Amino acid sequence: MSWTQLTSAHDGAPLPAYRVAAQGPRRGGLVLVQEIFGVNANIRALADRFAQDGYDVLAPQYFARLDPHFDGGFDEAGLAKARAAVTATPWDQVAADTQAAIDTLASAGGPVFVAGFCWGGTVAWLAACRCTGLAAAAGFYGRLIIGLLDETPRAPIELHYGARDPMIPMTDVDKVRAAHPGVPIHLYPAGHGFFSDRSADHDAVQADLAWARTRAFFDTHG
Repeated sequence: MSWTQLTSAHDGAPLPAYRVAAQGPRRGGLVLVQEIFGVNANIRALADRFAQDGYDVLAPQYFARLDPHFDGGFDEAGLAKARAAVTATPWDQVAADTQAAIDTLASAGGPVFVAGFCWGGTVAWLAACRCTGLAAAAGFYGRLIIGLLDETPRAPIELHYGARDPMIPMTDVDKVRAAHPGVPIHLYPAGHGFFSDRSADHDAVQADLAWARTRAFFDTHG
């Protein structure tokens, strides 16, 4: 595990990314997209877990233009910092940054996937719609997908939502389903962030189920 540097075609900016090599039989490459808090310990641990499952992982630091070592923190001040970073980061830039990571992983051969959580869940949707060279994507509780429903995925994507998520009304999930009926949507009896063991809403049983579904989805489309 180490840090590497990508170059975004959006503006030529350097883009730090946490990198972990696959362990055991290689399944392909995976772009892991952060929550709003940056490539923090939680995301790095998740990258390590994907690597243990056979993926070469890149986790770009999407807010590096604001702070190369961005870490929003989970307190009120950290949350405010993270929300400001989201506002300052346009989707065109995000798509180009994701493409840089996809292209880097693709150069090693094999399929490339995207998995994103919270803000990253929306980025996974964006990548499926705009990026090339992507085998499949998985988006977890992407609240902002509702604002991108006029875009159509070009790569297979599945979505995961907590049915008790106060941040994402089920009416929004219904709108996603109605706009894109071919996209698999999984609902879990859990709240927002249920996949993260650092979340108050963490549900280990539902997280394991979502993990198994994601692996199976990637295996199907790899």
